[in-house]
Amino acid sequence: MKKDQIVTPRWGWALTGSGHFFTECLEMIRTLDHVDLFVSKAAAEVVRMYKHDLNLPDTVRIFKDTTASAAPVGGFYYNVYHTLVMAPATSNTVAKCVFGISDNLATNVFAQAGKCRVPSIVFACDTAPELETRAPKGMVMVYPRRIDLENTERLKSFEATQVVESLAALQEAVARRHGEITPHQS
Repeated sequence: MKKDQIVTPRWGWALTGSGHFFTECLEMIRTLDHVDLFVSKAAAEVVRMYKHDLNLPDTVRIFKDTTASAAPVGGFYYNVYHTLVMAPATSNTVAKCVFGISDNLATNVFAQAGKCRVPSIVFACDTAPELETRAPKGMVMVYPRRIDLENTERLKSFEATQVVESLAALQEAVARRHGEITPHQS
């Protein structure tokens, strides 16, 4: 397959600016066929900070947050995507999604997925009062604020949106969704 050839429907996967299970999310992306990866400006910074080599299969197309109008979201209007995965999702991204703010590539693809009735799986980073997470120099403890936890709960009420709170739950949700789509659409 050529890089610019569209195979429909595809997975849409939005990366935000979190290091929380970032490596594991990249590993999951590598296991899926036909993924369009939406990389926010913050996610591009995380790639550099954590010194990740994306090293993705040829079936993955990468869209970076370089346009004011988030032009790459147009595929949602034309049934290019069967699923959007947003993982990992920062508290900032979750808050913007909850309040309908779509001012970057990640939040815009989430909004368009919702408007086009494309099921979404969101791996929210801030899901417990205390969490251990990866920082560029190693593991650290973080203590999400009440508003962060409340926004994660609010997002759970969105139609066609499944919020997962652990890597295992993300893996299960993606596997379940993979089983729901027909083999020629994987």
